[in-house]
Amino acid sequence: MQDTHTFAAFLFDMDGTLTNSIAAAERVWTQWAVSKGLDVEELLSTIHGVRCVDTLRRLNLPGVDPEREAERLAQMETDDVEGVVSIEGAAQFLAALPPDRWAVVTSAPRRLAERRIQAAGLPLPHTMVAAEDVERGKPAPDCFQLAAKKLGVKPEDCLVFEDAPAGIAAAEAAGAKVMVITATHKHVIETPHPGLTSYDAYTVSITDQGWLTLKPQ
Repeated sequence: MQDTHTFAAFLFDMDGTLTNSIAAAERVWTQWAVSKGLDVEELLSTIHGVRCVDTLRRLNLPGVDPEREAERLAQMETDDVEGVVSIEGAAQFLAALPPDRWAVVTSAPRRLAERRIQAAGLPLPHTMVAAEDVERGKPAPDCFQLAAKKLGVKPEDCLVFEDAPAGIAAAEAAGAKVMVITATHKHVIETPHPGLTSYDAYTVSITDQGWLTLKPQ
């Protein structure tokens, strides 16, 4: 985004977008994959940006109940937040936003999302859409549509901050604009959307109508 743009609200993914919890998540999933005799590297390439229960359903492991196993994994991840930090500039960026003009939209269960947000030293949002709030997870648009509804705005008037292909696809399907956060990317994602590595690259101001104006520094 080279010029000034104005939006009704900002919708933020969490992992890789506001927080960096890759190390913690991959510790837990590695332990779990080893216990199940799975290829760790192959599994880790599929877990980011989507709901745990959807990953487990795709695996379709004999004798493993996806819902029950997702609960167990969520508890393991909630118990391990060592090394969870915020993305550069995220705290100051969020502090500039009115509480009723932004939401967190995450594939994580609510209790895990809250634990990681707090571990990263970020404020808990007034509005959150978590894994258990929708029937269909990302890349379906349901989560972003629900977040916009909760904020009383239209999805097409929102800017979604995302880092993962599934989330980007969900935002596109919802009709929202997208900003790709690349701070934790090891490989370039092919995308037509603008990207940023630090929130310090942009400033936010509030219009008389309460909309958010995003401008490059």
